[in-house]
Amino acid sequence: MPTQYSTDRLYQLGHLGRTEGERARKEEALDKIAHLKKERNAIILAHNYQEPAVLAVADFIGDSFELSRKAKGVTEPLIVFCGVHFMAETAKILNPTKTVLLPSLEAGCSLADSADADDVEDKIAELKKLYPDLMVVTYVNTTAAVKALSDVCVTSSNAAKIVSRLPSNNILFIPDRNLAGYVQKSTKKNVIAWEGNCYVHQEITPEQISFYKKNFPDITILVHPECRADVQQIADAVCSTSGMVEFAKQSPHKKFLVVTECGLSDRLELEVPEKEFYRSCKLCRYMKATALEDVVLALEKNQHVIEVPEPVRVKAQAALEKMIELAS
Repeated sequence: MPTQYSTDRLYQLGHLGRTEGERARKEEALDKIAHLKKERNAIILAHNYQEPAVLAVADFIGDSFELSRKAKGVTEPLIVFCGVHFMAETAKILNPTKTVLLPSLEAGCSLADSADADDVEDKIAELKKLYPDLMVVTYVNTTAAVKALSDVCVTSSNAAKIVSRLPSNNILFIPDRNLAGYVQKSTKKNVIAWEGNCYVHQEITPEQISFYKKNFPDITILVHPECRADVQQIADAVCSTSGMVEFAKQSPHKKFLVVTECGLSDRLELEVPEKEFYRSCKLCRYMKATALEDVVLALEKNQHVIEVPEPVRVKAQAALEKMIELAS
């Protein structure tokens, strides 16, 4: 059974369940997925925040930007996207001739839901009267319809870099206000923030982080830029999930507090067993909506197929391609 992580390691950390019955059911699902993936010539892409057993069946694991780049180069006719709805949409936008499946329809996103396309369109029209040079920068955590209204998309790993490269001085940044604030500190542009946030990162408080800083003086604190500004201020480094993985692997430090959705700590425990990872994090109900059984059903029953209307897809693709170009 091909897997990113050994079943022994998954079981040791409790990711295959605490009983023999649970372990047997999950191991059966792992074997089914390996068989079905080969039979259907499918590739499985998974976001860092997925549960470890799902990460184990993925052909590629990454953050939003890494997954966008990977999706663009997929050769297999079938993509099973273990993430949330907007990510599967992104894969479809970049691969219009391929079938893209989202294993669970419960895998939405509170941040994407905070920006309605009609509201965004009205806001753009309003701001362009004040700022004729306005450019619309959209975080990938948005619907395809919102991406289609954008000049360029960004991820947390490249947002500051891309905004600094744009020819306009006035930027409408959609939808995360915390990431917009982080970008504002990193550039001289006038960044106008949409008032959205990720509920998982927004609920993390500076008091939680200060507890670890006080009681573990040798700990290195890594914070995601979707967190509040007062949480970012306490960090040793503010970086995307891929940046956190790279930082932890390369750093000589041995203890880390990983301040983002808890799934990243699960991945780091599996990949960097010689280091310690502490948690001041929340679980995302949307990222945890996908179970191994959902992946099995997706491959068996071709559920759930993601579609994007062609006029929307073409405009959204231009914004995503611009991101990939400017991030190079």
